[in-house]
Amino acid sequence: MAPIYNFSAGPAMLPHEVMEQAASEFIDWQGSGMSVMEMSHRSKEYLSIAEQAEADLRELMDIPDNYKTLFLQGGASSQFSMVPMNLLRGKKKADYINTGTWSKKAIAEAGRFCEVNVAATGEPSTFTTVPPESEWSLNPEAAYVHYTPNETIQGVEFHSIPETGDAPLVADMSSTILSRPLDVSRYGVIYAGAQKNIGPAGLTIVIVRDDLLGEEVAGTPAMFSYATHAKAGSMYNTPPTYSWYVAGLVFQWIKKKGGLKAMGEINKRKAERLYGAIDSSGFYRNPVDPACRSWMNIPFILADPELDGKFLSEAKESGLVTLKGHRSVGGMRASIYNAMPEEGVNALIAFMKEFEKKNS
Repeated sequence: MAPIYNFSAGPAMLPHEVMEQAASEFIDWQGSGMSVMEMSHRSKEYLSIAEQAEADLRELMDIPDNYKTLFLQGGASSQFSMVPMNLLRGKKKADYINTGTWSKKAIAEAGRFCEVNVAATGEPSTFTTVPPESEWSLNPEAAYVHYTPNETIQGVEFHSIPETGDAPLVADMSSTILSRPLDVSRYGVIYAGAQKNIGPAGLTIVIVRDDLLGEEVAGTPAMFSYATHAKAGSMYNTPPTYSWYVAGLVFQWIKKKGGLKAMGEINKRKAERLYGAIDSSGFYRNPVDPACRSWMNIPFILADPELDGKFLSEAKESGLVTLKGHRSVGGMRASIYNAMPEEGVNALIAFMKEFEKKNS
């Protein structure tokens, strides 16, 4: 069977080797006679899986000892509420950087709990660039500064970590986590939905600095307290056990591939190759400022939008699927997370060149 390359923004492609291992262990995990899917989350078998996954993630990201790593449910969207609930800590204001769809959702939710200062926005450019830090208006009374390093829909990405002084920096890294090395110590909180670079949907990773645990907003439910989950080792309630297990397999796969340094080199190469093909063509166009282009999510527009349907149909016939752009942006979008092999990007570029030749 010819390979299928899945360019979905999430749930996204998983490494083939990981899926093969999960399939081989599905009915009987390492002679236990049980599937991971049916194990008690408090059994010694499952605890060994969970502990190994956390250890591997901490090793991959070089997470300092004064940070807790939480394996939670609810997706990144639940973090839009959990962040202000846990980080306001008696203050009434928070800074947010607005660079696209997911930033706007986080801002709207934070507004339920505090006064949100939109310190910078990419709206004037229709979210095709990142506002330079020199133009940010940070509030000295803000409890924290929140930003989205990579906007999955618009394809805009920060290529450096913002300086926020004493205010903890909070990042929604759902579509960029594990794609390259990262200095975790620069952050107060990092959160990420799993369904892009980590594993299947249902799991959310939160990395939180110890000094930010506790002092939640009055009335915060136990399930929305970082301290609750940290104290219980992410086992306060039944966690998303199978997603956690597959995430652990992905962490091991990344380690075998050479870790985040190797991932970063591969991802940069994939992105540069695809952007190069787009920029060298008069038939395709990427709307994002080249200085702010995402390595993970690459939108592109055809010169004639009437050809969109034909492009998608013929791409699917060639084994290139889920390339339709988000309805708010249009055109196409190729999400090329860690699991997308270089062969998949090369196949897309070859198809694009052939399609242009036939339809120019």
